[in-house]
Amino acid sequence: MPQQVDFNNVSTEGLESSPNVQALAGLRANEARYFKNKYNHDLVVAPASDNPAIIEYVNAILKERDITIAAKPLEVSQFEVDGVKWTYVFYEDGLSINVLYTLDESGKRAVGFKLSDGMDIPKELAEKFKFVRQKSKLAGTIRGSYFMIKGTY
Repeated sequence: MPQQVDFNNVSTEGLESSPNVQALAGLRANEARYFKNKYNHDLVVAPASDNPAIIEYVNAILKERDITIAAKPLEVSQFEVDGVKWTYVFYEDGLSINVLYTLDESGKRAVGFKLSDGMDIPKELAEKFKFVRQKSKLAGTIRGSYFMIKGTY
C-alpha cells in the first residue's frame, strides 16, 4: 500500500526488516523533505514487491556499470517533476538508489547512491565509487556517490 513519507514525524513503516531501520527511515525522510522544499512534491513510496517494473528499470540502468545490487529492495517510488523522471529504491541493507532522468534529451541523467548512517559500503559499489559525506538533521551522516547515465531508458 503506497504511503506518503512524513519528514516531520519520521516513521520506519515499510523498512522494519532493515538492520539500519532508523537511519534508513531518516534517509527516506531526508529525500521527502528535499522534494517538498524544492518542488512542493510529496514523496510517496510503495512496497517494492508491488512494483517489479521499477526494480527492473533501475537494474537495467545499473548494468551500464556491471552493477548488481545484492540487497533486497524494500520500497520504491517513481514520479515526474519539472520534466525530470525520478526513481527511488530503498534497500534492506540501508542503501538508497535514485535515478534522475531528464526527459529532454539535452538534460542531466544520473544514478545516485546514498548510504544510511552506519552501514558499510556494499561490496558491489566499494571498488567502483568514492563516497562523500554530508550531514542531515534527519539522517545523520549520509555518504553518497553517483554516475552519469550514458544509455537511453
